[in-house]
Amino acid sequence: MSPSVRVPSGLLGSLLALWVVLAPAGALQGQVAAAPPGEPASLSREALRTLVPELEAQVRRTLMEGNIPSLTMALVVGDSTVWEGGFGYANLWARTPAIPETVYLIGSTFKTHSTAGLLQLMEEGRFHLDDPVRRYLGVVEIRGEDPEDPVTFRHLLTHTSGLPVTFGPHRVWGNTAPRPFREYFEAELEVVSPPLDSLRYSNIAYTLAAHLIEEMTGEDYAAFIQDRIFQPLGLTSTAFEPTPGMDERLAVPYLFEEETGHRPAERLKADAWPAGITYGTIRNQARWLRLNLNGGELEGARLLSPETVEAMHTVQHDPFRGPIGPGWGGEAAGWGLTWWADTRRGDRYFAHSGSVPGYTAFLEGNRDRGVGVALLSNGHAAHLHLFRLSEWTIDRVLDALDKEAAGR
Repeated sequence: MSPSVRVPSGLLGSLLALWVVLAPAGALQGQVAAAPPGEPASLSREALRTLVPELEAQVRRTLMEGNIPSLTMALVVGDSTVWEGGFGYANLWARTPAIPETVYLIGSTFKTHSTAGLLQLMEEGRFHLDDPVRRYLGVVEIRGEDPEDPVTFRHLLTHTSGLPVTFGPHRVWGNTAPRPFREYFEAELEVVSPPLDSLRYSNIAYTLAAHLIEEMTGEDYAAFIQDRIFQPLGLTSTAFEPTPGMDERLAVPYLFEEETGHRPAERLKADAWPAGITYGTIRNQARWLRLNLNGGELEGARLLSPETVEAMHTVQHDPFRGPIGPGWGGEAAGWGLTWWADTRRGDRYFAHSGSVPGYTAFLEGNRDRGVGVALLSNGHAAHLHLFRLSEWTIDRVLDALDKEAAGR
């Protein structure tokens, strides 16, 4: 064991560390996925078999260094999921191994789904990105908004609206419940700075986007997303509330403390639930990643035009360029329409993370080479560890693709 690897303290942490080192191969390793008929993966199976042992070793290091109980991962090349794996324990107490069908909260990676639903309405001519949203809000009002400097759709989707973070957590088994949209807006919907004054991450902006969908369509937001996003893409294990079949595969969320090790976190709902209280599996996340890597189409189902996907993956406001969140991207990085965007060694990347107490998720794709990584975990605030694992993996795949190209 490398001296740089920090073994989790506490009984459960020690069990986890021991299992990561000594677990049977079948319980820890991923599997090479067969490419769809007629659509062979760009990366040969021989190259993938060479890469996988290195990748699995890197995942083990990530679990230990990040004190992450479990992690599921999928690798996308071209229009195929070429590899997937589950690592560690979804439930430390029961020692339940994580597998690709394990269900996690996908957190704010869901904001990209919600944005796609809203932009479908833009493509139908229902609104323009630079329209003031107040035209479409019905009786809802944004308190403090200057009519001469209104909040637009583009502001909502780039965290430049001036609306606050606001989340409104509620314990799943507590005595309170998320408020209806209108009641939530009456209490919380107020700008705290003018649009474009600063970059201010806002969950309520995405709850407002959900309300806008309802106002423009007359449909229930959750039903709209099911009909327009989940169902066409075959996301059968993605839901706002886990189905009974998903519930039995649900990973326990964990917090970690140096003195006591891992402990289960409270399960939460939130007033701002369209901002990220959504459950899913790594297989479903990989399908979403594939759609974004392939210009808005997956297996014949087109959800968005290539032009709209291009806009989603393109920085919208140059003055706010720079690393995003806890350290993704360089000085050229910035917010696209919900997605993060950056250029690295000449290639264009998009990404987004998600987190609630006890869960961290991440998606990243290289637009120019068609390579992407999806990650779900029940580790708390594990962003940097997932960023590093994703970028290491993409770089290794690009190296393998270059070697194969040179040998042809």
